[in-house]
Amino acid sequence: MTDATDTQRDWRDTVFLPKTDFPMKAGLAAKEPAILERWARIKLYSKLREARAGRERFLLHDGPPYANGDIHMGHALNKILKDIVVRSQSLMGKDAPYVPGWDCHGLPIEWKVEEAYRARKLNKDEVDPVAFRAECRAYAEKWVAVQRGQFERLGILGDWDDPYLTMKFDAEARIAAELLKFAESGQLYRGAKPVMWSPVEKTALAEAEVEYEDITSTQIDVAFEITHAPNAPELVGAHAVIWTTTPWTIPVNQALAYGEGIAYSRVPASDGRTYLVAFDLVDAFLKRTGLSLRDEASLPADDAGLMFANVLKGSQLAGAVALHPMHALGGFFARPRPFLPGDFVTTDAGTGLVHMAPDHGEDDFLLCKAHGIDPVFAVDGAGMYRADWLWLGGQGSVINKKFVSAEGPICSDLRAAGALLAASDDFQHSYPHSWRSKAKIIFRATPQWFIPMDRPSPLPLAGGAGGGPSLSTSEALADAGGPPPSPLPHAGGGAESNAPTLREIALDAIEHTRWVPERSINRIRAMVEGRPDWVISRQRAWGVPIALYVNRATGDYLRDPAVNSRILDAFRAGGADAWFQADHQALLGPDYRAEDYEVVTDILDVWFDSGSTHSFVIEARYGEGVRANLYLEGSDQHRGWFQSSLLESSGTRGRAPYDAVLTHGFALDGQGKKMSKSLGNVVDPLKIIGESGADILRLWVAQTDYFDDVRIGKEVLAGTGDAYRKIRNTFRYLLGALDGFGEAEKVAVADMPELERYVLHKLAALDAELRSAAEAFEFNRYARALGDFMNEDLSAFFFDIRKDCLYCDAATDPKRRAYRTVLDTLFHALVRYAAPILAFTAEEVWQSRYPSKDGSVHELEWPVLPEGASVEHDWTAIRALRQTVTEAIEPYRREKKVRSSLEAEVTVPTLPMPAEELTELFIVAKVDQAADVTVTPTDRHKCGRCWRHLPEVTQDGALCDRCAEVVS
Repeated sequence: MTDATDTQRDWRDTVFLPKTDFPMKAGLAAKEPAILERWARIKLYSKLREARAGRERFLLHDGPPYANGDIHMGHALNKILKDIVVRSQSLMGKDAPYVPGWDCHGLPIEWKVEEAYRARKLNKDEVDPVAFRAECRAYAEKWVAVQRGQFERLGILGDWDDPYLTMKFDAEARIAAELLKFAESGQLYRGAKPVMWSPVEKTALAEAEVEYEDITSTQIDVAFEITHAPNAPELVGAHAVIWTTTPWTIPVNQALAYGEGIAYSRVPASDGRTYLVAFDLVDAFLKRTGLSLRDEASLPADDAGLMFANVLKGSQLAGAVALHPMHALGGFFARPRPFLPGDFVTTDAGTGLVHMAPDHGEDDFLLCKAHGIDPVFAVDGAGMYRADWLWLGGQGSVINKKFVSAEGPICSDLRAAGALLAASDDFQHSYPHSWRSKAKIIFRATPQWFIPMDRPSPLPLAGGAGGGPSLSTSEALADAGGPPPSPLPHAGGGAESNAPTLREIALDAIEHTRWVPERSINRIRAMVEGRPDWVISRQRAWGVPIALYVNRATGDYLRDPAVNSRILDAFRAGGADAWFQADHQALLGPDYRAEDYEVVTDILDVWFDSGSTHSFVIEARYGEGVRANLYLEGSDQHRGWFQSSLLESSGTRGRAPYDAVLTHGFALDGQGKKMSKSLGNVVDPLKIIGESGADILRLWVAQTDYFDDVRIGKEVLAGTGDAYRKIRNTFRYLLGALDGFGEAEKVAVADMPELERYVLHKLAALDAELRSAAEAFEFNRYARALGDFMNEDLSAFFFDIRKDCLYCDAATDPKRRAYRTVLDTLFHALVRYAAPILAFTAEEVWQSRYPSKDGSVHELEWPVLPEGASVEHDWTAIRALRQTVTEAIEPYRREKKVRSSLEAEVTVPTLPMPAEELTELFIVAKVDQAADVTVTPTDRHKCGRCWRHLPEVTQDGALCDRCAEVVS
């Protein structure tokens, strides 16, 4: 008890308030660079490798971004997620190195260097290739350095002193070695068939280098006069009609395709001609062309009667031939155009007849090839008809809208020849574009190098020479007057027919790989099931050359391990430039004459480069046969890096290069729209870091459901900032509440009050949930569980209840000691749990309590929690009752009948534990039992120190028994 004088005293100097220098205001933008410098100074990455040496290894193989431009939000999402995975695996005690890398070859970099050439009015083709390649290398080096700094600023911990670059000499040698494995086993052929081609960039493209955009094209209906029809002689003199949205392919037409099961009509038209069109498409044909049926007045009332009278089966078109509309030009155009049965022909649109240009379509190529018709290579790499082509020679480009429009030269010439029945520039559809130049692509048959998907693999070696003949470039372009020799697949020495194909090996590997999320297996499986042979050649300068020699007499490529060994030695010594500067006779050695061999100068598809990285990042560093535990990239990489890596490894090792693959979505703006400079909705990660710090971005990544597309904008970041402040405030409270805590103060679990044991029980459940989430790579679940525990179980519950104990109990009081012991346990667990996500803040928190010159929170391992935290009561029910009481008190607070819950006396229907304990848990003056929950303002006096309303306090401001004993 206290006297009257003491009731007027300010007792704040006797209260044990939390004490810490840890600021509530984060100031991350200023603090984080200093933390990065410290990590570099103490060589944190190297220290971790030494500490984890010999432990179970976890290898996340970094997919290489292009060394081209500042990083964007997609980069930030990807790299942060990787870092969270790696740090969490390290926290779980594993040796988890992270080797960052860059894709340094290919068109993105070459295109930028060419842009600089064009700005200076220079022609890249007139520059020495080695000199041009040197400029590309310098450009890549510049952006590697820039992006490295930007990635490090995100808090990404890795081997930044020794990253992998596809342009390093050893890497280029290993890429070439992987190619030669395919070559030596016969899994390589050169042939001419349509591939996706960019006339702007003058190279073949991979599917992953193409994006689809909606465009408006010219659609035309063209008539081909039928001159022979052995199974339907009544068709002679009629005109077969084709419909196309690529008028530029008409000058390369070689046949017409029909559907054997389709019904066709002979349509007597108002222009005096009879046209052959699919029965189901006659009305649409007449509407497009503006034609009508001939002699309508004499027709029966039901027009269908006439149509049925003129119907024939598609199979009757077998053996029929027609004239090309420009047959009067002679030469190529004078050859008859045969009708060929095609199972791809439908009546969904058009006329039910499809014109065939084997140079410019996969279906066209395969159907014509089966009937002995080969490509003619009329369109060159820039999209121009070659100069000696009889129709439109030297003209183009075929992707120029004016050139192919209804009034352009193609349509004008067809109109003059009486073959153009309809033309309009209004057909809307989706069309492939190069994702670099944004220009339309075409399908173009060119001599390219392929890895076959459906040939038995691997093929046995067959000595120094290759298998069957393949098409050489000179042969492909030699015969301007007619088609060149047909390219034959590389036979490869006769593999067993029951050997699995590359497609089968890859599909089997897919089934034995863990896909995260599980549904993503469907996407990769469908892509591999339906993909064509892999086009691995590019007609560019900056990359790893396809280092092969082709026998000029036979067309075979040389397969000699001794020659290949010399090639690889040269690459290791001088990089891929060695191929362009080589003494090829020296590389060929004494067994071959250089003049007998063509030196291949095409370069490898950059997807082959990146698909080979496992060989020089994983195997070269950790041992042959070792594969990555995880690949982690955006969902677009199912057709990119995930797939190229899968195919490369399946073809050389018979398996995938990874155990698991994680796919994340794309970063969209706050409204869910794709970010675009033209829309002005780009969210710059570097700006966010400069204003708010990288940990805000890191928390955003962890909180998103990144398996789908994610949003980021002002509102989203504001929510992330609020969540961060709550986490930071929890750590600040822990640091303050643990001021002066030492080992001597600790209390055994068995001696703790049940509330402390309950919180330890909840901590154990959290521990299991976080470990499960980390192992599943579900950091959205991880971050949510961690945040909920800090906010709901600690700040709003445990800390709230025990603040009276912390502030007012004696320092030696067993309950206060137990509380601080649990706080210490919580601190050590929570700072570890938070470290993978809030890499900088966790370091700041740790150093605030344990200052160290060379230590780091990131050297710690997963916490070991105390055992034996059992509870006797149903705490779920107790907390629900507490919530009910809190809600019942709230109206009294709003109406100012009570200023705080300490001034309220409550009744509850049941007492799940002694009333005195409930009084403390509910933070009220008194708890009694009654039928309903009721609230009554207390008439007890308030202790001047702890502010509790207790029966022994005789007047406001006097001390309760506990406080009187503590201050005495």
